[in-house]
Amino acid sequence: MTDATPGDRIALPCPACSPDLETVHEVLKPGGHVTVRCTDCDHVHKEQLPEEETLQRSVVVSQDGDSFTAEVDVPAEEELSVGEEFLLETEEAVVTARITSLETADGREDEAAAEDVETIWSRAVGNVSVNVTMHPKDGTHDETESFKLHVPGDYEFVVGETEEFGEEEFTVEGIHVRDDAHGYDHENMDHDGDMGIAKDINRLYVRDESTTAWSAW
Repeated sequence: MTDATPGDRIALPCPACSPDLETVHEVLKPGGHVTVRCTDCDHVHKEQLPEEETLQRSVVVSQDGDSFTAEVDVPAEEELSVGEEFLLETEEAVVTARITSLETADGREDEAAAEDVETIWSRAVGNVSVNVTMHPKDGTHDETESFKLHVPGDYEFVVGETEEFGEEEFTVEGIHVRDDAHGYDHENMDHDGDMGIAKDINRLYVRDESTTAWSAW
């Protein structure tokens, strides 16, 4: 537990009131030796916290149709699940990734203990490509235009709101979210005010609002 932060509460023996039994301590100052205060007697002292045991696991990260493999350290007692996000540091960059599947000896799982996981499958969500299907201004669906938007993963799209990206201007009419997205009541949203975050979106359905002549791709 070497990454303690001020305000964290941890169990440690107190040299003043409980040298043999652990009591609850509050972390006051982090560091190699953290400064803690016993919540029973208010005694302040320094302690070196034990190193957290980790396991090295293979991780595959996909982004825009490409993928790469790396290694990541996971807390040994961690329970992993689809939809969780983590930071992966590589020589090239620091990537925010979301778990899409966990490979164990029994096959692909949505949840598994770190010790049972052989490979973590994931996708990059720091910057993402969002699939867009755009209908003409007149509301017909016979001709549509499809393209991708490259936006930050946390960019918000709201049904009923108009967006402008370069020469593209459109009003969001519907949002289809991904299977690994959490916190949504429905997979498809089409009511004004419904909001989706770019990294959670599988496809946007929009109406063209640009002034350029319509031509389906």
